Amino acid sequence: MATTWTDGDPVAYLDAVTPAGRRRDARTLCDLMERVTGEAPRMFGTSMIGFGEYRYVYASGHSGHAPAAAFAPRKAASTVYLADGVGAHEDLLARLGPHTTGVGCLYLKDLEQVDLTMLEELVRRSFATVTAGTFGQRAAES
Repeated sequence: MATTWTDGDPVAYLDAVTPAGRRRDARTLCDLMERVTGEAPRMFGTSMIGFGEYRYVYASGHSGHAPAAAFAPRKAASTVYLADGVGAHEDLLARLGPHTTGVGCLYLKDLEQVDLTMLEELVRRSFATVTAGTFGQRAAES
């Protein structure tokens, strides 16, 4: 994995997020993930904020580490990364509110339209799954 933990300041990064609505959502996500994971925010690469770490080993033998919970405030939407894949959370996603998904990404355009209780539970479950030991599947396998 080319991306790794950096010494970047997540608070300074959040302060620079534009537009203002995306910055508001990023601060909400940061607070939510810190509360749910019990981990302090850290920069992973230049634009992702991560909480905790998990190790993975795939059947191919490829291994590495990544944030156990993470998000990135992108221009089009806030991206919540789910290492265990969105398929593992269909029940919560059905009750979340407006969103789109990729294999391991949840895209949220406006957190004010999302059920934050469902989002908290989704982050909690994903974090617990990937930190329970060495995680061995790809998001697409969930």
